[in-house]
Amino acid sequence: MRLAALAACAALLATPALADNTSPPTPTLSVMGSGEAQLKPDFARLFVAVETQGDTVGKVVEANRTSSEEVLARLQSLGIKKEDIRTENFQVFQTPPRMDNTGKEMKVPKFTANHRLRITTRDLDGVGRLAGEVLASPNMLFQSVTFGLDKQEEGGDEARRAAVRDAKRQAELYAQTAGVTLGRILTIRDGSAQPYEPPQGGFRMQAMKAASPAEDIPIVPPATLRYTSTIQMVWEIAPKP
Repeated sequence: MRLAALAACAALLATPALADNTSPPTPTLSVMGSGEAQLKPDFARLFVAVETQGDTVGKVVEANRTSSEEVLARLQSLGIKKEDIRTENFQVFQTPPRMDNTGKEMKVPKFTANHRLRITTRDLDGVGRLAGEVLASPNMLFQSVTFGLDKQEEGGDEARRAAVRDAKRQAELYAQTAGVTLGRILTIRDGSAQPYEPPQGGFRMQAMKAASPAEDIPIVPPATLRYTSTIQMVWEIAPKP
């Protein structure tokens, strides 16, 4: 009996303590902010290929090496530094079959070698002229051109700052309209930060004959590169005093 009475007293004494833990949750305001940054590009990259064909792997590789050396010398004579020319890919494959206008299969060399190069230039206004020189070189294919920043993270960081400013602006607007005050920030969640993505594709043109004069290709560099970001922020709110 004494044990039962003690247990009952303990239960009664514990009841107020449990009640203290049932306070209502803290009112909050959650906002998703977005921002973007527009930054001027620092460089352009041209992707070109040296393509040769032959009846044996040895012959096609040697022909491609000779043509590539001529291309490198030509690019350096145009002011492109050696360190700004890089190999992206090199492959040798069997030449796909080709058909003439009558549907008859044409006789073609057995093998094709493709040496893909990446050319970096900081002369943005001269990109079209450089592309024209590439097209006027024998065995050259101009595939695409992209533009970028030396420090890609600067674009994402500036977009993040803009996203935070946008979230704060929205939160202040909502709080003022709802008649509440903003308290401390409870949560900050990084949503996404999208770097600049160059347009897919570009264009691909067969090489002009070596005797053809080089012409400027109408390539207009973008004035700015666009970066975007989103962020979620949660504030504690309270009624206005």
